[in-house]
Formats: sequence, C-alpha cells, structure tokens
Amino acid sequence: MTTNVLFTVDAFAEPGLLPRLLQPFAKRDLTPDHVLSRREGEMLRVELGMEAMPAEMAHLVAGNLGQVIGVTRVTETRREALREAA
Repeated sequence: MTTNVLFTVDAFAEPGLLPRLLQPFAKRDLTPDHVLSRREGEMLRVELGMEAMPAEMAHLVAGNLGQVIGVTRVTETRREALREAA
C-alpha cells in the first residue's frame, strides 16, 4: 500500500541543509515528487512531498528528517492513496 505524504520541516537556514534533507529519501531509493523551500528570517521551511510513498517507509523518513542537524520540527501529513477500479 502506498500513501500520499507531505513532510514539513522547520530548520535553521544553513548551507548544506537541503541535500541533508534529501538523504533519507535517497538511501531508500525514493525521489520526492516536489520540494519547496522558503526562508523565514533565520529559519527555513521545507516541504517534501510524495504521492505514492510505500506506507511502511513514511515513519522511517520522518524519523530521519528529525535527526538532521539544524532541524527543529518535522510534521508528517498523510492521506492513503486510493486504488483505481480496473
């Protein structure tokens, strides 16, 4: 089963942050469908979304994102993907 996931990450705006946030996806051979980053003063808000992430990997990726140096908060929003009728 897959799930539609949006991770919202708040972190200190530091050089090298964005590649570190992509690492939890890359090590699981996943590619986010979209990445949006916006600076807000000294902080950076980054949204990383996947429309069909294997459901069992979502909590692992969220945990890894929370361990990235500089990250202060990770929010995970899920919506189970609907199966299309054949």
